[in-house]
Amino acid sequence: MSDSRAMRRAAAIVGAAETARVDVQPDRSELSLHAEAALAALADAGLSPADVDGLATAGPRPSQIAEYLGIVPRWVDGTAVGGCSFLVHVGHAAAAIAAGYASTVLITHGESGRSRVGVERRVPSPATPWGQFEMPYGVYGPPTMFSLPVVRHMARYGSTEEQFAAVAVATRRWAALNPKATMRTPISVEDVLTSRLIAWPLRLLNCCLVTDAGGAVVVVGGERARDFPRPPVWLLGRGEAVAHQNVSQMADFSGSEAYRVAGGEAFRMAGVGPAEIDHAMLYDAFTHTPVYMLEALGFVEPGDGGPFFAEMRTAPGGELPVNTNGGGLSHTHTGMYGMFAIVESVVQLRGDGGARQIEGVELSLAHGAGGMFAAGATLILTNQP
Repeated sequence: MSDSRAMRRAAAIVGAAETARVDVQPDRSELSLHAEAALAALADAGLSPADVDGLATAGPRPSQIAEYLGIVPRWVDGTAVGGCSFLVHVGHAAAAIAAGYASTVLITHGESGRSRVGVERRVPSPATPWGQFEMPYGVYGPPTMFSLPVVRHMARYGSTEEQFAAVAVATRRWAALNPKATMRTPISVEDVLTSRLIAWPLRLLNCCLVTDAGGAVVVVGGERARDFPRPPVWLLGRGEAVAHQNVSQMADFSGSEAYRVAGGEAFRMAGVGPAEIDHAMLYDAFTHTPVYMLEALGFVEPGDGGPFFAEMRTAPGGELPVNTNGGGLSHTHTGMYGMFAIVESVVQLRGDGGARQIEGVELSLAHGAGGMFAAGATLILTNQP
């Protein structure tokens, strides 16, 4: 096996953007959200669609995006493992560029998650394993599936509803500093605990937003990284893993093996450890998912994630800034949130965060989830050449 450490800084993100709005847009189709984000990211890099020879996306097929943008890429990646797919694409793009398969890779996301405009509807078949062994028992929709593991975490480690509520509070404090965030009004632990019950122990404010938005990044080889208008953000480490499909098949409800493997691979490649990370974007589909990630990635011991958040150590002024854009809980969450985690890491490493900017940030970690704790992907990014 080749040593992945040789790939450090072999690729860089030179363009990154979100759609102008990230809330609810019933007048926008899914493809148009992809296109807006793609064109904005290319403009950020000083490029046009004609410069793109590699394309990666999840949701719509790559051929749909290529047709819509009027391009014919010579390398494509349609890997779709849920919301972390775009983090996976960044690692794949770096490998493709190193192999000479492409030189300029555009990775796009767009989703009409709330309005469902131009979305292909897929009805799950009762012949699938999920249709046979989970759906008949009332498990339907993310809240009912994500709520199962958290109860085990509470039983095993003594984590509490108050600790998970604190995740939403800390994240909303960051959103209040982001003028683009969908939800900016401050909330308290009590607000979370008294919000409408969805699927115990998850209440409304434990759950992510459902929005319409898009994002995109442009990846090039390291030797070209300084040839663009904006400062490059270098890929230092990457990791990806899938562990199961159905939530009932998790090996351990109190932790995610996919998160652990993906994070371990990224740290090994980057040659750094959790203590060296200045900033983290942890996919917050629900308030407990960042707790699982903090533990799986080695920032804290298993069971210590809840207290870490409850002590506001991830909030503004805390020792580990987490989800500085407001996250999926308060900024935006289209259904596949991972792209927005990447974009915020780029924003912080470029120093473009405005009121939410972290001073002196050099290493940012973005970690995404896919499915019901089924997949994980980690990127470690730096502004240091």
